[in-house]
Amino acid sequence: MNKSLQTFKYLVSDYFSSMLAWFLFNIFRKEFIESANYGYRVTVEFHLYFFATLFSIPLFWILLHYLTGNYRQVYRKSRLQELGQTFNISIIGVVIIFFSIILDDTVFNYKNYYFSFWVLFLLQFGTTYLPRLLITTKTIRRLKSGKIGFNTLLIGSNGKALNLYKQLTTQEEKSGYYFKGFINIYDKKDDILSEYLLHLGNLNNIIEIIREYKIEEVIIAIESSEHKEIQNIIIELQKVNVIIKVIPAIYDVIVGKVRLAGFLGTPLIIVSHNLMPAGQESLKRGIDVFVSIFALIILFPVYIFTAIAVKLGSKGNVIYKQERIGINAKPFNIYKFRSMYIDSEKNGPQLSSSTDERITKVGRFMRKTRLDEIPQFYNVLKGDMSIVGPRPERQFYINKIMERAPHYLKLLKVKPGITSWGQVKYGYAEDVDQMIERLNYDIFYIENMTIYLDFKIMIHTIKVILKKDGK
Repeated sequence: MNKSLQTFKYLVSDYFSSMLAWFLFNIFRKEFIESANYGYRVTVEFHLYFFATLFSIPLFWILLHYLTGNYRQVYRKSRLQELGQTFNISIIGVVIIFFSIILDDTVFNYKNYYFSFWVLFLLQFGTTYLPRLLITTKTIRRLKSGKIGFNTLLIGSNGKALNLYKQLTTQEEKSGYYFKGFINIYDKKDDILSEYLLHLGNLNNIIEIIREYKIEEVIIAIESSEHKEIQNIIIELQKVNVIIKVIPAIYDVIVGKVRLAGFLGTPLIIVSHNLMPAGQESLKRGIDVFVSIFALIILFPVYIFTAIAVKLGSKGNVIYKQERIGINAKPFNIYKFRSMYIDSEKNGPQLSSSTDERITKVGRFMRKTRLDEIPQFYNVLKGDMSIVGPRPERQFYINKIMERAPHYLKLLKVKPGITSWGQVKYGYAEDVDQMIERLNYDIFYIENMTIYLDFKIMIHTIKVILKKDGK
């Protein structure tokens, strides 16, 4: 399936639909509103302002669709969902346009404002929803006919997995699954499912299989005797961006947010990893970009003075670069002002403490005020990090944490941040025990991610900086 092409269809549809709606609304404004006000017929004048709004207003609507997540999961839309999203976006957009443009119109009486509002809403909603409905309906039909589907991996090997596979592949209306193969929990050789599907391996190499076969969905249908492995499977799948579904019989062993998939067909339960609504997620990224650009500009003198202080304080580079692990376990280089003497880790990775002799005098001040972290606004601008999120760790320490707290992998489902709830509470962890203790606060953040919580963490971070309480 070509996701880019499908998204492009919605973009083109939204652009020209919004253009048509605005064109018709301008005819309405002239022929009905202004004509009634002036007492004679007023026609549309095709001047520069008319064409400027005709081409720019649709861009506003596309931005609104993007910010509310309407261009995500373009192959997983339902017609009812499309109706609700288009209705909500139309209301929001018309309110914005009404107060920014239409409220300046000269009207015969105040009722004309209500009339204009609802006419624009009906035009925008109608012209947008109809082509979207056609695109969505065509996509649903192609999924149900089996012409397109999502690359799917089945986890299981015997009775339950075989029964589920047969149900999903023999039902009259397809469910959109394109099975690439299956894996089993243990390294068995007598799997009855191998007569129907390609055996790709076992749980030990599941991540490599998912990446090699470009798996989008994973369905877990394991035997009762294998339920003890369910936590390991879910934890392992945190490393990749896939949709996880399980058969209802093992619903009670899943911990987390779930929702039902399937109504008339075979029911499955989705283990949801959508930690924030799509609209808030887009807004979070917008805030990240805005704050980063603002910080890089406004803090420019601070960057200069800090760089000079680091350079004069000790030998070595001003900026320290180190590999960390980010979202979906992807490594990236984090940037900080150097707060330690050079070759501080020549004997291997070491955590710092409040009495660490490797930290320079300038470095101690920077750590208390978090000045060493400000180059990471560049990481945020690049998209490697967010303003608020769990602090990124090195693979060396992730491995140590995983030995005692395997649920750490949940942190890899979000972008790491410059500051976090755990960072506010503990600052720089001095040992693995503190890293695990800080993990509890980061898990709390992930389970309750909202823009409101992000702002609270940012406010507390500013307090730490002003009071120089960092460690």
